[in-house]
Amino acid sequence: MTETETYELGQGTGPLRGVKVVEIAGIGPGPHACMILADLGADVIRVERPGGQVLAGGAQNLLNRGRPSVAMNLKDPEAVATVLELVRGADVLVEGMRPGVTERLGLGPEDCAAVNERLVYGRMTGWGQDGPLAQAAGHDMNYIAITGALYGLGQDKSRPHFPTNLLGDFGGGSTYLVIGILAALLEARLSGKGQVVDAAIVDGTAHLNAMTAAFVGAGTFSEERATNLLDGGSPFYDIYETSDGRHMSVGALEPQFFDAFVTLLGVKDVVPGQFELERYDEMRALFADTFRTRTQAEWVEVFEGTDACVAGILPLSEAAKHPHLQAREVFVTKDDLLQPMPAPRFSRTAPTLTTPPSPEAGADTRAALAAWGIGDVDGLVARGRRPGVRPCSR
Repeated sequence: MTETETYELGQGTGPLRGVKVVEIAGIGPGPHACMILADLGADVIRVERPGGQVLAGGAQNLLNRGRPSVAMNLKDPEAVATVLELVRGADVLVEGMRPGVTERLGLGPEDCAAVNERLVYGRMTGWGQDGPLAQAAGHDMNYIAITGALYGLGQDKSRPHFPTNLLGDFGGGSTYLVIGILAALLEARLSGKGQVVDAAIVDGTAHLNAMTAAFVGAGTFSEERATNLLDGGSPFYDIYETSDGRHMSVGALEPQFFDAFVTLLGVKDVVPGQFELERYDEMRALFADTFRTRTQAEWVEVFEGTDACVAGILPLSEAAKHPHLQAREVFVTKDDLLQPMPAPRFSRTAPTLTTPPSPEAGADTRAALAAWGIGDVDGLVARGRRPGVRPCSR
């Protein structure tokens, strides 16, 4: 979209069509949450600092899809007043700054509630809005480290392994922010009043780990890695290398699935009993040796579509070509970008992809502000570009 084009609200087709969201741009889980809201049909306007965010911009950044980019210096009172005018007609605001930053800017929860008492104010942080670490810097692995989640990850007994930033930022972070926003939106429609959603990655990650907490409480879980049912301690729930250096995932937990697995693997007559724990080393060696006799493609042909619970492990570049994912159109190519479709799916208000990520911060400033009903957009843009105005720092 260029500055001369128009931007129209209501492009989304999902169940959140008509919900209006103001996003104070950040990185990671905040943008991911707003991508989800936009995917589900909400009208989201992304307010960015001039020049954009580090590691957050560009036409290939899918976390910014589905919404226009508006550049405003939030240290400028006129820009703050404009954001409050956006808030006046919005249902949700999302911000991912350190606690207290939006308050100092004049865009805190009380400032926004003063112009819109129905507003749901979503706050995305790692440590939360309070507590001894609230003002400290941190990243995904730090947050999952103190919650007990990182300690048990991986099959290496000597050290844990972290799953990029999927577990904290997006599992315990943006997912829980969206859950909180949707719950608060529903309550606001009943009460007529909004509220603050304090979505902390430490909170969400701990909540995700509830099953492990239950096992620990029951005394049925060892905190030593690769010694439990689902962490590689069981040979029938593990990963095995094939003859071509690729890998297969095996999740044959239930007895009937284990039976299907060992039958198709060709070891049913020699495999130890599924729960003969003292023979697990023998069982694991048998599985490993057998998988190394064929390529991944050959084993996929043996197992795929059966009840053995075995699947080939694919890189993302190949995942989009998998027949099952192709049939469901899990990935699509749009605007020359391979990208995941919105999830989950709905029978009546199916979400669709709308606009691509903006090529640069502020690419849609005029059109988007006009669409949201802001007056004197040209004057605001001109004044916001005057020399000496610095972008907002987090």
